[in-house]
Amino acid sequence: MARKRKVGNLLALAVLSYLSRQPMHPYELSRMLREHGDDRSIKYNHGSLYMVVGQLAKAGFITEVGTGRQGQLPERTVYGLTGEGRRELHDWLSELVEQPRHEYPAFVAALSLIGALPPDEVGELLRRRLERLADQRAETAALIERTLAGGVPELFVAEEQYRLALLDAEIGFVEDFARRVTEWREEWARALAAQNGGDPAG
Repeated sequence: MARKRKVGNLLALAVLSYLSRQPMHPYELSRMLREHGDDRSIKYNHGSLYMVVGQLAKAGFITEVGTGRQGQLPERTVYGLTGEGRRELHDWLSELVEQPRHEYPAFVAALSLIGALPPDEVGELLRRRLERLADQRAETAALIERTLAGGVPELFVAEEQYRLALLDAEIGFVEDFARRVTEWREEWARALAAQNGGDPAG
C-alpha cells in the first residue's frame, strides 16, 4: 500500500533525485529539469519549483548548505540532501517502481461518458485523435533516436520508451474502437435518440 508522503508532488521526487548528485540552487535545478526533458514527465513551472523546494526544506529532506552565484546573477541559496531526504528518495522511488497505481486519465473518463455523443461525431473525433497520436509517436521515436545517437545510454531514455509503448497501445485501441463504433452506429444512434426524447439531434 502506498504511503502518504510529507511532500507528495512528483516534482519533489525529481528535486531529491538531482540533489542526490550534488547540492544545487533552485535556478540550477530548473535548468537541469529543462535540459533533461523532465517537463515531458513532470508538470512544473518556476513558481511550483520554489514552492516544492520550500516544502522539502520544511520536511527536513533538504537543507541550506551555502550560497552560489553564476556570472552577474545575484547569490542564490544552495540546497543539499539530508540523510532523511536520501532515505525518502530511495523509499519513494522504490514504491513507484514496484506498485502499480490506479490513475485517472482524461481519455478514460471520456470513454466512460462517450455514449452522450453521436456515433458519427465520435468516429470523426477518433480519426483526429489518431492523427495526433501518430504525430506524438513520431516525435517520441525521433527523440529516442537522437538521444541514443548522441551516445546517451539506453537506460536514460526508459521513460520515453515507456511513453512510446503507451502510444502504440493507445493507437491500437483507438483504431479498433473506431471500427466498432462504425459497427454500433445504428444501435448507438437509437439509444441516443431515446435518451433525447426521440430526437436523434438532441
